[in-house]
Amino acid sequence: MSGAPRLLVLWCPDWPVVAAGAAAGTSPLLPAAVFSGNRVVACSASARRQGVRRGMRRRDAQSRCPDLVVHQHDPDRDARLFEPVAAAVESQAVGVEVVRPGVVAVPVGGAAGYFGGEEALAELLIDQVETRAGVECQVGIADGLFAAVLAARRAALVPPGDTPRFLAPLPIGELDQPGDDRGELVGLLRRLGLATLGAFAALAERDVAGRFPKDAVLAHRLARGLAERPPLRRALPPDLTVTQTFDEPLRRIDEAAFVAKTLGERFFAVLANHGLACTRLAIVAVTEAGEERVRVWRCAEPLTARSTADRVRWQCEGWLTARDRPTSGIVRLRLDPEEVVGGQALQLQLGSMGRDADAAERAGRALVRIQGLLGPEAVVTPLLDGGRGPAERVRLVPWGEPRRPVAEDRPWPGRLPPPSPIRVPPRPPAASVLDAVGDVVRCTGRGELSYPPATVAVDGGPARRVLGSAGPWVVRPPLPAHGGEPPLARVQVVLEGEHDDLALLLRVTVGDDPQWTVEGVYD
Repeated sequence: MSGAPRLLVLWCPDWPVVAAGAAAGTSPLLPAAVFSGNRVVACSASARRQGVRRGMRRRDAQSRCPDLVVHQHDPDRDARLFEPVAAAVESQAVGVEVVRPGVVAVPVGGAAGYFGGEEALAELLIDQVETRAGVECQVGIADGLFAAVLAARRAALVPPGDTPRFLAPLPIGELDQPGDDRGELVGLLRRLGLATLGAFAALAERDVAGRFPKDAVLAHRLARGLAERPPLRRALPPDLTVTQTFDEPLRRIDEAAFVAKTLGERFFAVLANHGLACTRLAIVAVTEAGEERVRVWRCAEPLTARSTADRVRWQCEGWLTARDRPTSGIVRLRLDPEEVVGGQALQLQLGSMGRDADAAERAGRALVRIQGLLGPEAVVTPLLDGGRGPAERVRLVPWGEPRRPVAEDRPWPGRLPPPSPIRVPPRPPAASVLDAVGDVVRCTGRGELSYPPATVAVDGGPARRVLGSAGPWVVRPPLPAHGGEPPLARVQVVLEGEHDDLALLLRVTVGDDPQWTVEGVYD
């Protein structure tokens, strides 16, 4: 018995694109994509048919689809426009939980019995959302949230107890759902030959816990069709609810955003003091006229102070801007933790709380402001990624973009062995590499040097004797006729010095006219 609750998940495909198009007033039939920084985070079906994919750079996406409609990523917009969808589902079923904008979950038991079965409930909710919110959607039912989300993407109703069999043939990449940040784990599992969820689920849990990072244990439970986490078997303190009352009712979005940050930090601190973290949050708003609005947010990962504030802000914006918005302002907000886990499930980075957290947040706002003035590429952080040469392996990621390697798990024939150079010149200086009789050393098309290097002179300086060398490592890009570069090779050399020897990484073009440059300096 998995212990995972049976859930219905309603999924609106490509929701960030749908919300952006609705806000901009563009046709939903046009190929469109939403970009964060310079990469695609979501794209429409018509854009995918022309080769656009998540993670693709903007220029690559537009080269494949010249008519692509470009939208900027805006989580607030996505959440605000999703409120009518959640309200449409709530009009027919109780216990609606927003997983993220575009996905809602509903407990199946009572609603399915009332409406005549799971299939009838699914059809009713699809019709209700399309009629009231004007949005296309799909529904899936399975045991557990993870399986139900995957079932919704396939419009599948998985029979009770059949979830492990449904998950087994699915690709291992399904573990990396939006917001889960399991790209590194998925890449590792693929390199180990575990291509499906069933292959990963077949491993013993103790082996997973001993070999893989901590998050892999949760992923292993999901692949087996179990509940996300074992139940928390401890009595909960009664004072976990956080409430804030306002002298002046909240009527504007900017007021709600300010309140959300303070309330999120208070809520997080209360749970942290008890060694707990929240995975299902109820947000309750009471208006000046006595109306009460409730929305539950379910989260795959425990909420941090910032993610709590985001959900409070999104929900308030949705309520204040919806067609059936409250008739008066909000005078009280309450946060109720409907499901909690042990605080060890939330691994905080050093400096994520207290005074350092405030400084980090101020620095983050300053960097975002610089990006607003100078563009997303004006503030970047380095990330070690795929490639052969040292300069190729460092990718500069615009501030705010996910720092995920996109090419590390690919094969890289010709990659240099470790260690890497400690210094890589931004403009590689020219070098003169000669053999023992003074002829220029060439690299043949078969990946061999014409003669061993005897002396090396860098940027017109004095020639220094070669004490040892390794290589060459040959890289063969696409042929020049197809827009690529000519083949090249890399050679490591150790040069004699007056006080200390010098180790260099040299790069040379393959052929009869060799061009040598210094690509890196070793310690």
